[in-house]
Amino acid sequence: MSSTPFLDHALWRESLFSHGWRTASQAADIVEPATGQVLARTGRAVPADVATAASAAAAAQPAWAALGPRERAAVFHRAAALFQQHFDELALYVTRETGAILPKGQHELREAIAFCHVAAAMPMQAQGQVLPSTPGRLSMARRVPLGVVGVISPFNFPLILTLRVVAPALAAGNAVVIKPDPRTAVSGGCLIARVFEQAGLPDGVLHVLPGGADVGEALVTDPNVAMVSFTGSAGVGRRIGELAGQHLKKVSLELGGSNSLIVLDDADPELAASNVAWGAWLHQGQICMASNRVLVHEAIAPAITERLVAKAAHLPVGDGATGQVALGPLIDERQRDRVHATVMASVKAGAQLLAGGTYDRLFYRPTVLTGVKPGMPSFDHETFGPVVNLATFATDDEAVAIANQSRGGLAAAVISRSVGRALAIGNRLKAGMVHINDQTVNDDAVNPFGGPGIAGNGNSHGGPGDWECFTTWQWVTVKDTPPRFPF
Repeated sequence: MSSTPFLDHALWRESLFSHGWRTASQAADIVEPATGQVLARTGRAVPADVATAASAAAAAQPAWAALGPRERAAVFHRAAALFQQHFDELALYVTRETGAILPKGQHELREAIAFCHVAAAMPMQAQGQVLPSTPGRLSMARRVPLGVVGVISPFNFPLILTLRVVAPALAAGNAVVIKPDPRTAVSGGCLIARVFEQAGLPDGVLHVLPGGADVGEALVTDPNVAMVSFTGSAGVGRRIGELAGQHLKKVSLELGGSNSLIVLDDADPELAASNVAWGAWLHQGQICMASNRVLVHEAIAPAITERLVAKAAHLPVGDGATGQVALGPLIDERQRDRVHATVMASVKAGAQLLAGGTYDRLFYRPTVLTGVKPGMPSFDHETFGPVVNLATFATDDEAVAIANQSRGGLAAAVISRSVGRALAIGNRLKAGMVHINDQTVNDDAVNPFGGPGIAGNGNSHGGPGDWECFTTWQWVTVKDTPPRFPF
């Protein structure tokens, strides 16, 4: 048995994945947030690399789409088996590169396996329908691949948030070009390329180009790219949407937003506080579905607040790869400074800081703010850090009004002993995903994923949304012989 690890960094040292591993004109280090240690050195793409890769992907795509459904499905089964075979090694690497705790890294691997299994089923599904037509003519509507799909993925859950697009896009018969966040270029790109290369995906169908904003813009505007899927900030999403519109391209934008977790007065304080802590502090709050706003009925607010302050004081923060902590580091200094500025600006605006609000290097303490109101940065904007933003309400109608006082939300949740009352509130919330008696951070491999307003463009993908997202309709009619027309 070979002693070489599956993640053989020699493969992508100063390299890109485009028709195999090839040396790039530029390179960049991947730095572990918890230790500052250099984990790898990958190639860094330039816009010219996008043109080359997109052209190659467009050339390779028709043969991949024409491959038999069982042969395409088999690639995803083999990919799932490789993720499983090397589970421990890959989970630890994802943990280290993303500054996570080990269970988060393991979760990304489990979801990667699930995405591959779901994708493997897609080529075996019906891909159209027979339409009503005149006698002697067969009329069909069928789903056909878009061609080349560009994927721009983020740093927080790079494996999941890249593969949830890559797997169904490939399964539908497209070729894919990935631009992972350069801070997590291995988990969000090189690792995926390594798995699919070993799984037998034909050459040229998948490309990985870590790079900056110029590479992302080149991907959006390249004439060979038919669709772009972006996960990230609202500001960048607007720019991508604008460029895609100018070039008449399909675009899927998942941008996060203000997610509200509502705790009603009949909730169990202990259970509610546990949900709040998990929803707000998991992966240091660097989750697009994080419980940004915690709206608590005024009657139960003191009990919830007391429990959250106690949790914040005792939760260990440190290197997540050790398995001894609950929170790891933020991804980099820029993100840490942005989180801290939001907290301090909210305190200056009148919020009360009851716990946290301090940091050591990239390790930000779990933080509790109370008295959070509209107009404060922590209310109006996504903090993307380990911060509980507590606001109170007196009636169910007030809770709905506060929750909906935003430009859009990806997820929402309501906690109550009365499922009927909670569901009645949930039905009124402007969010793409609503959870009753749970917190906001939920995702399966088979659910539609998206949200209104600032959360994105409403173009949900995932599960039943994948065929709609990654293909287009083609109308086909068939007659035995050409008809004779009057002229």
